[in-house]
Amino acid sequence: MRADRGVLYMSEVDIGLPLPPYFVHVLRAKISQAQALRDVVLRGKKLRAPEAREMGVVDVVCPGAPETAAEALKLAEQLAARKWDGAVYASIRMSMFPDACRAVGIAVESDEEKSRHFASRL
Repeated sequence: MRADRGVLYMSEVDIGLPLPPYFVHVLRAKISQAQALRDVVLRGKKLRAPEAREMGVVDVVCPGAPETAAEALKLAEQLAARKWDGAVYASIRMSMFPDACRAVGIAVESDEEKSRHFASRL
């Protein structure tokens, strides 16, 4: 997130717009601190980049746009260099956020299905 202009603001409470249930699941998965979730969603608090980093909402805060883009590219290159199986990576991510996946209509593999997939690769 950009330090100079980055802000996270959920304006729904201020403008009277209910959040869809699927989005609440996504927010819960991404904002793990209960206080941060409450402040952002129920109080319309604007989180500037340093505070969002401190709360664990974002991983990196950069001085400006060029540095933010460079940091994102660096992370993408690091991940690509690992040459992971994309399907396995996607399955692991879905396992991390099953409620959010189900809320947006993405089927999540059961433990039994994952075990069968793993056994077939041995």
